Amino acid sequence: MIEELIRRIAAEDDDAIEELCEIADADPRRLAPYQGLLLDLDVLWPAKLYRAADADVVRRVIDQIDHGRTPDRLNHLLLVLAHTAHPLAESAMRRWSTQPPAGADRLHVGALSYALEGGWTLDPTGNRRDLCGDTAYRLVMRETPRRADRPTCPWCASPLWVAVDLDTTEPAVGAALAHTRWSGRLVIETCHFCACYTTLYSRVTPAGDATWWAGNTRPSYLPDAAEPEDPPTQIPVLGPALPSPHLCSAWNRGGSALGGRPDWIQDAEHADCPGCGQPMDYVGLLGGADLDDFGEGAYYLHLHQPCGFAAVNYQQS
Repeated sequence: MIEELIRRIAAEDDDAIEELCEIADADPRRLAPYQGLLLDLDVLWPAKLYRAADADVVRRVIDQIDHGRTPDRLNHLLLVLAHTAHPLAESAMRRWSTQPPAGADRLHVGALSYALEGGWTLDPTGNRRDLCGDTAYRLVMRETPRRADRPTCPWCASPLWVAVDLDTTEPAVGAALAHTRWSGRLVIETCHFCACYTTLYSRVTPAGDATWWAGNTRPSYLPDAAEPEDPPTQIPVLGPALPSPHLCSAWNRGGSALGGRPDWIQDAEHADCPGCGQPMDYVGLLGGADLDDFGEGAYYLHLHQPCGFAAVNYQQS
């Protein structure tokens, strides 16, 4: 069945792409025996089809880049390597950051920046840091009464929204956030309206404090709201564990999740910590379809434990 889907994808069958992506999200290892065929047929997109690629497949991609056989496909090949997150891919991308391969002059970013698409980066000492965890839980929305005493957004005067209120003393929360090294209560509070226009940061503490960061910069294109908007009345609570870290969805109702890997609507957009400039760890996703009957897009939550910053950004199609 999988081989047939791959051949249909090579013939540009959109339904086959969707089916194979569902397999890649549910159990990437099922595709491992077929990734050589994907390369043979020059199927390089979606890059997440290569998540479980073995060393032989990774070497083939590296060799294709090193020999400059398809410089016009360099963007796709680097995305493939980023999604494999394989040590050989990491080594090659380090090398290309100082010795760019053929076709690199057409890229908008350096080779190593592609790592963010796969959910990893290098820290200031040059060591690899994974920005995402391998454990994920469904987030289920629970209706909560509105509070009249909520702090308000300095920009639009809307009541601030508690996107999540978590505590790592709960084993499941601790497992989902293990990669962040956070310990204690985590409250991420933001403006649901202004976060749709720019990344919003807050100061957070393990005691559950969350404070609007004074360094947030109001974008010039942020519209002037005629009147404040009420935030969603739901607060997410932990649901069942997901069988794969890739099973959150920015599109479908029930797709919100804590931990695991983000479902980016556009390019990967890991927020940079305003304290140190390093990419922040991914915490989870809140889908618009879970927050409103007519909702779209998704809010992405981020955290940088060493500097005590949380961030929220938003994407939509």
